[in-house]
Amino acid sequence: MTTDALVLDAAAQDLLFREARTANTFTDEPVSEEQVQAIYELVKFGPTAFNQQPLRVVLVRSAEARERLVRQMADGNKDKTAAAPLVAILAVDNEFHEELPTQLPHFPQAKDLFFSERSVREQSATLNGALQAAYFIVGVRAAGLAAGPMTGFDAEGINKEFFGDGEHSVLAVVNIGKPGADAWFPRSPRLAYDEVVTTV
Repeated sequence: MTTDALVLDAAAQDLLFREARTANTFTDEPVSEEQVQAIYELVKFGPTAFNQQPLRVVLVRSAEARERLVRQMADGNKDKTAAAPLVAILAVDNEFHEELPTQLPHFPQAKDLFFSERSVREQSATLNGALQAAYFIVGVRAAGLAAGPMTGFDAEGINKEFFGDGEHSVLAVVNIGKPGADAWFPRSPRLAYDEVVTTV
């Protein structure tokens, strides 16, 4: 399969997708606040429904906060979460609709017309927050860093420990840094184009 049909050059395609994969070990090189801000300033432009932006990111930098987070991780994720240069908790704000009029100024009534019910907001926040989380992971790769996203944790425990307001729901925990020794598992197979795409 050639890459000629894509505008992005082959090196960028490799960086973001073909050669990128979940990292399980990292070097000790720190991840700066400037790097994380640059990642966010890029990925915030990813599309969502109604331009809603439910994603919230908690950067776990202090030793005390890291210890609190590690306690909530599944056993297989504890050590790598403890050792990563930076860990980000990706969550959604289920009250995102309160900010919607400023994000959708041409249709401010969408806030009350579509999102007055909590169950509807939660469903929408989860879907669109997951999109934003995916953009965030690709943004980490664009910064020349590796991401180790995980969903093996006590979600209720993290929600209580780091939010405690009943308004936020954790989606993923992402280890971030330069990949270390033996960082990668072998590449797992993907479905082929003809197994996924149908033309009607």
